[in-house]
Amino acid sequence: MAIKVYIDQGHNPNSYNTGAEGNGYFEQDITYRIGTILNGYFEGNPNFETRLSRPTPDTLLGTSNSSSLSARVRDANSWGADLFVSLHTNASVNPSANGSECLIYSFTAEEAYAVAEDILEQMTLITGLRDRGIIERPGLYVLRRTAMPAVVVEMGFITNPSDAELMANSPNLFARGIYRGILRYYGLY
Repeated sequence: MAIKVYIDQGHNPNSYNTGAEGNGYFEQDITYRIGTILNGYFEGNPNFETRLSRPTPDTLLGTSNSSSLSARVRDANSWGADLFVSLHTNASVNPSANGSECLIYSFTAEEAYAVAEDILEQMTLITGLRDRGIIERPGLYVLRRTAMPAVVVEMGFITNPSDAELMANSPNLFARGIYRGILRYYGLY
C-alpha cells in the first residue's frame, strides 16, 4: 500500500491568506512551484501517492484566512494522508535573517520530529542554506488539527536577497531536498 503524502503549498495565489513578499517575490508563487516539482518527484515512485493542496496556480482554498487553513487540514484528514508537509517561506524585518527551519506541533511528537529532522538535513545539504533547526509551534492550525504527522517547512527567508533568489531560481533544489528527506524518513534512501 502506497504512503500518502499531502503536499500543502502554503497560502493562496490572491485575495485572502496570501503569503509574505520580499525582493520582488511572492511566497504563494514559490510554494506553488516547489510543491509542484516535489509532486513530480513522487509521481515516479510507486511507494508513494500524493495530493496537492493547490493543484493549479489559481486554486483558492476557503473564503477567509481561517477557512483556507481548515480546508487544507480537512482535505488531508479526509484523504487519509500518512504525512502532511506544508511548504512556506520565512520572513523577517531583518534582511540578514537566513536559512531553513521546520516547525512541528511538539517535540514529543516523535514521528513529526523525525521527519522534520530528515527533511531539514537533506534540504540544507542540497541547498547549502543554514540549518536553523526544528521549532515547536503548537498554536499553528495545520500542526494542531491534522490527524497525521505534520511538518511546516520554512524553506528560506523571502526577505533575504540570497535565500529569495535561490528559492525563486533553483526551486528544484528545495524539492529534491524535501523529497530525499521524506525518503530517508521512510527508510527508502
